[in-house]
Amino acid sequence: MRIANLNGRLALISDGRAVDVERASDGRFTADPQAVYERWDEFRAWAAGATLAEGVAFDATELGSPVPAPRQLLAIGLNYRAHASESGFEAPEGLPPVFTKFVTSITGPVTEVALPKDGHTDWEVELVVVIGERAERVSESDAWNHVAGLAVGQDISERVSQLAGPIPQFSLGKSLPGFTPIGPWLVTPDEFDNPDDLELRCSINGEEVQKGRTGDLIFTVPALITKLSAVLPLLPGDVIFTGTPAGVGLGREPQRWLAPGDVLESAIEGIGELRQTFDA
Repeated sequence: MRIANLNGRLALISDGRAVDVERASDGRFTADPQAVYERWDEFRAWAAGATLAEGVAFDATELGSPVPAPRQLLAIGLNYRAHASESGFEAPEGLPPVFTKFVTSITGPVTEVALPKDGHTDWEVELVVVIGERAERVSESDAWNHVAGLAVGQDISERVSQLAGPIPQFSLGKSLPGFTPIGPWLVTPDEFDNPDDLELRCSINGEEVQKGRTGDLIFTVPALITKLSAVLPLLPGDVIFTGTPAGVGLGREPQRWLAPGDVLESAIEGIGELRQTFDA
């Protein structure tokens, strides 16, 4: 199943067309894309048995984030060994490095992003996990049962502000307007042959800059849910950015940053792609 945020309304995507959930369910579920996660099991049961009218065609620019207002957004750093190495760090052990991206930075999959003045703006394609059932002290064997679905995310990062000061400002440097595109929709785990091993790709103006597989994550999706839920409850509709593979601008020699006119495309196997265009 694929669910989307189409012009601010919850939609089911079927055969490339969109079905409005509030109308199709005769008001049983609201149009609010974020509210569905509070009733995720009920919604999934309804969607599995519903007879849906033919959907409407839509353009990707009409899509918003399938999780526009999570209560918690947890992002994981250094979760691929090659990325940890290119960033000058040892691979983490025990607990993964965790920061947040503030929700005002969340956008949909196709956007224009203003580059900050005098900044060094970088790219990080990531698998995004959305929680569908409250997770508290969850075991790895049970973790996938708490996942609503997966999406593509970009952890766009302004490195000057991120790394300035006596301590790094990860959350502020990664939360400028438009710096958290998520989409193009949410895909439920049952749609994948193996949700633990998906290919990620990222390109700038058609040039591939990142390519990896989620099978190389140091902390897998189940491991992340287990470790995070041991510290704090994960709530329905919460978001986890799981980390980025090697190939970011910070780790290059010479370093490379996004520039006005650049088009950043980010894709994950079996989900879809994001496209961000950058302006001065």
